Amino acid sequence: MSSLMEVLEFLDNSGSVMVKRMPDNGPAEIKWGAQLTVRESQEAVFFRDGQIVDIFQAGRHLLETKNIPEIGKWVTSFAYGPDSPFRAEVYFINKKLFTNLKWGTAEPILFRDSELKMVRLRSFGIFSVKIIDSRLFVNQIVGTMGLYTDENIADYLKNIIVSKLSTVLGATLKSVLDMPASMDSLSSAAKISIEADFQNIGLTIHDFYVNSITVPDEVQQMIDERSGMTAIGNMDEFMKYKMAMSIEDAAKNTDGNGAQAMNSGMGLGMGFMMPQMVQQAMASVVTPAATAAASPFDKLKELKGLLDMGVLTQAEFDQKKGKLLDLI
Repeated sequence: MSSLMEVLEFLDNSGSVMVKRMPDNGPAEIKWGAQLTVRESQEAVFFRDGQIVDIFQAGRHLLETKNIPEIGKWVTSFAYGPDSPFRAEVYFINKKLFTNLKWGTAEPILFRDSELKMVRLRSFGIFSVKIIDSRLFVNQIVGTMGLYTDENIADYLKNIIVSKLSTVLGATLKSVLDMPASMDSLSSAAKISIEADFQNIGLTIHDFYVNSITVPDEVQQMIDERSGMTAIGNMDEFMKYKMAMSIEDAAKNTDGNGAQAMNSGMGLGMGFMMPQMVQQAMASVVTPAATAAASPFDKLKELKGLLDMGVLTQAEFDQKKGKLLDLI
């Protein structure tokens, strides 16, 4: 004869079990008058003949006619007496919040960027869910499984999230360059988008976070180069500054007779290149009035020539150079 279960309860030490069936695999029957204990974080769905008879909330329940009126017709007391057994199943539903569930895009999502054009994005994050409809969740997801954990449903939920994410990205994000300021709005929009799909299987999504959105390495390199150019600022002003610093370095790099020493031809090469660079940098800012008078750069070159010839002392050159630099 099958063993009789007198106490039905379930404690989850792992924190990952969503649904547990009692009795589990094996020949076991529930004793008439057995005690059913349901915790505050649980619900117990009672099955008989493949159908849900009742759903028990938190508390201690005796499985007898007083608590389950429909059970009376199943018990043949004349054959078994007060300990009459009956075949049924109880599914313990864990109603706690299942946190730190991870999601991510297995394949990149093609995204039309307003500035970078078409780019492929990968995204990762976490979310939390909770069972709100025990009957629906058991019938739609669990079925006849004896044990169901959050790992069992993780892949299914990830697929729902990723399928909605591409639409949310297109509607919320215009460019990955604006991504840091759009994380919160993107997370909120994605949560709203997937909420209905989760409710259709008896779940509610408690929170949803997009932790990162990444682009391919070659696109990231382009973004870094672009930010580097932006950091330089005005190119004309930058070239003027470099020219002035080069002249100052050349003035300091002299031998005992005052003649300029060119190390390994580098200074000579820069001397040929610098006039062209300055000419290009100044082309866009030259005015008719400026062409009539010598520019500060021309005067600096003249002063440098006088310094090399020994006409000016180093102190006189530094003094006049400072005044000319103030005009730039």
